[in-house]
Amino acid sequence: MQPIYLTYLNRYDIEAAALTDTEILAAIEASLSMQGRGETVIEPRVHLEPKAGVEGHFNVLRGWIGGDIDSAGVKVVGDFVDNYKQGLPSEFGILNLFDPRTGMPTAIMDASGITDMRTGAVTAVGAKYLARKGSKALGHIGARGTAYWNVRLLDSLFDFETIRVHSRRPESRNAFAEKLSRDLGKEVIATKDWRSCVEDADIVVEASRLSAPQPMLKTEWIKPGAFVVPYGTMSAVELSLTDIMSKMVVDDWGQCKGGKFGSLRAHVEAGKLSEATLHAELGQIVAGLKPGREKDSETILFWHRGLSLSDIALGHAILKKAAGMGAGHRLRYA
Repeated sequence: MQPIYLTYLNRYDIEAAALTDTEILAAIEASLSMQGRGETVIEPRVHLEPKAGVEGHFNVLRGWIGGDIDSAGVKVVGDFVDNYKQGLPSEFGILNLFDPRTGMPTAIMDASGITDMRTGAVTAVGAKYLARKGSKALGHIGARGTAYWNVRLLDSLFDFETIRVHSRRPESRNAFAEKLSRDLGKEVIATKDWRSCVEDADIVVEASRLSAPQPMLKTEWIKPGAFVVPYGTMSAVELSLTDIMSKMVVDDWGQCKGGKFGSLRAHVEAGKLSEATLHAELGQIVAGLKPGREKDSETILFWHRGLSLSDIALGHAILKKAAGMGAGHRLRYA
């Protein structure tokens, strides 16, 4: 057997590749379009909850993308609520890529940054097709890893006049607002409560990390015509939220309809979100198979659980750019 090598990219290699906002969005939008056209395979995520005496779990995501990417992938990412107490991010991840014809491993990559970037990109691509074109005010709940890329990539598309953020801990939300203000070159306001953050916003993103379901985001605060993205691990919305929606969109119905976690789990169990009430998967809209926003008056909800396809597509783009720069490490597998 000939020697087998794979590429290893650590966090510093991924940072060196320095994908632009445009490159990140293009990779994710292309993968969503392929999903909509049936050129991918996605398996619903599964979870592992260790009995380690802490609040946290692992997500395992699996998928395959054809076309020029032509890769299978498995990502394992941990989500541990109290990591901040040790000065650690809440999420650590590893992405493994494989040749879909032989099963041979081709790459191992730090997926913590990839998870953050691809999540923000899915939020932003969803807004591109589902938010009002003239959206000028963003209200964002949550300040953990994915939150930064939600705000940054949304602002790259909409150039907001007002950005408000909120999270449970003052030190967290204030630091988050300060970092965004520096990076975006505009004022970002840290609010002291949920209502002042999201009320009257054109786009509302709920990326909280609650320990148990609690209806913190009130339906009455959502203005007509808004675009709402709730994707917290535990539900932070009222059961009535889906009642005011003109359209409800998900990233993948297969994984949204089952499992323990997710912002709209109770809505699925109550039958408020079902195959009958679902408008589309985002990939179908990006591929042009179903309409996105058709009127400014529509109030639209987008729930995404996170796609393995997004990890694979972004991982592929990073690998390609890193190789051109000579970044990364060649490891012998066999």
